[in-house]
Amino acid sequence: MLRKSWSLLLLSVLLACGTMDRTRPRSAEGGKRYGGVFNANESEQIRSIFPLSLSQASAHRIAAQIYQGLVRLDQRTLSVKPCLAEAWEVDPTAMVYTFHLRQDVKFHADPVFKDADDRRLNAEDVLYCFARICTASPDNQMFWLFQDLVEGANAYYKATEEGPTPAGGVKGLELIDPHTIRIHLVHSAPDFLQVLAHQGCWIYPHELVDAYGDDLMHHAIGTGPFRLKVFAPGEAFVLERDPDHWDHDELGNQLPFLDAVRYTLEPDKKKELDDFLKGRITCVFEVPVERTNVLADSIDAITGEQRFIVRSMPALSVQFYGFNASRPPFNDRRVRKAFALAVDKRVLVDSVLKGLAVAAEHGLVAPGLAGYPYTEVPGIPYAPDSARRLLAEAGYGPAHPFPPVLLQVNNDGFGYVRVAEAVQAMLERTLGVAIGVSVLPADQHFDRIELGQADIWREGWLADHPDPANFLALIYGKNAVLDTNERTFLNTTRYHDAIFDSLFFKAQRTVNGQERMQLLADAETRAMHDVPLVPLYHERSVRLLQPYVRDLPLNAMEYRDLGRVWFDRKAP
Repeated sequence: MLRKSWSLLLLSVLLACGTMDRTRPRSAEGGKRYGGVFNANESEQIRSIFPLSLSQASAHRIAAQIYQGLVRLDQRTLSVKPCLAEAWEVDPTAMVYTFHLRQDVKFHADPVFKDADDRRLNAEDVLYCFARICTASPDNQMFWLFQDLVEGANAYYKATEEGPTPAGGVKGLELIDPHTIRIHLVHSAPDFLQVLAHQGCWIYPHELVDAYGDDLMHHAIGTGPFRLKVFAPGEAFVLERDPDHWDHDELGNQLPFLDAVRYTLEPDKKKELDDFLKGRITCVFEVPVERTNVLADSIDAITGEQRFIVRSMPALSVQFYGFNASRPPFNDRRVRKAFALAVDKRVLVDSVLKGLAVAAEHGLVAPGLAGYPYTEVPGIPYAPDSARRLLAEAGYGPAHPFPPVLLQVNNDGFGYVRVAEAVQAMLERTLGVAIGVSVLPADQHFDRIELGQADIWREGWLADHPDPANFLALIYGKNAVLDTNERTFLNTTRYHDAIFDSLFFKAQRTVNGQERMQLLADAETRAMHDVPLVPLYHERSVRLLQPYVRDLPLNAMEYRDLGRVWFDRKAP
């Protein structure tokens, strides 16, 4: 009964969204059109859309329509562009950044604001959000963005761990005037602008946290083209057009063009695809493995008309299995290496994933990042004889059988369960070990990982910003909580190695691009020797669109800005 009541509510909301702005012109410059509802689906259960605790790619695709940062990434090139900051300067040392904010930006209307002036974005809002990145709190998973980088960030974080928020704020965050903020770094950082495009650096008003801090799924206040209208748990997010949005396209049309965006939360990818083929969904990302034949049917064989648009490109992503090295049996490197050597990645990508991925031949970093010596990082080949020998060296055999372990995966991603079943068969056949597969909903899956309760598990990473360090941050020691009684977020394997950490640390302080890339590759080589995880494959981004969708280019991060999307109803 609850499900039905939510569905009725969502229907009424959508009808309201479609008619709420009838006084708005339907036509726009350049032949574009206003109006329409963009329908998409995310099969994962969303854990958070609040910037400081947003760690899922699926949640990012929703929240990116609500929140914005000082800068953003270009949807086509992934280069950095102005956003809430209209301009900035960098001093000759590349350690001092001064940002000038737009003066026409308003936060989404909400009862928390006393008057219109309270809604206007100013530099104090930016200062508040950046200080929260440096604050120890249960909802903050983003300190790693400013750690060892922004002056005073480490000291501020430590102080908030031990007591109340210190007076004076973060030393490296300087308020110049109501529309200007200056950031002081402890060293030059070639990727700092990319860091600021990360979701952890999106801007929101302090009133959001003050009023709704315990319920940041039903409440969201940003500056993006759409504002949160309804969150129905397990059902959908409905976003409506913000009539006061500040941005315009290159022809002067006020954005956004769409009236609303609806993200349903249907876990069955096959049903999602069926709804797309019936015209009920606008966009599909990740086609179910068992339905990849649909990619060949985009053109109607009889009429010759385009049924839908297929777009594909290599993604800046990696899928891997992490090991719990804090306890037996995976506290032995030989065991971890044996498991890694027993996995035939080419079979996974060719037979299980139908060619919609490429085997991770080298390490964790996805290929395609300019200047990174990807091929210099030694890979972990399929070597069953070596795998069996290592397991025997670790003391396992007929007299001392390997203990049963569980391979844990979540049930709402591209081929996750099928890959796990194939890996289970490989490990049992090659190593003679008893492997069970535990399939959990995403929220339970990640809870167990963060609490250190899984033995070996599936995890994936889609780049937050296009840089090798973004991948290697997953195994940087400072991003791990070493106390196994506490949660850890980014570095879930809790890997910490002095040599890796020193190389990564040095790379982040190296201005010379080639030297920096080599240091990162050396760090990755060190980690792959220790095998805290086994990289499996890098996916291809595959997106299906209805033929009337315009201005939604594909990129390697599946980064979406629906503010510029419009519907050409003259299309088939």
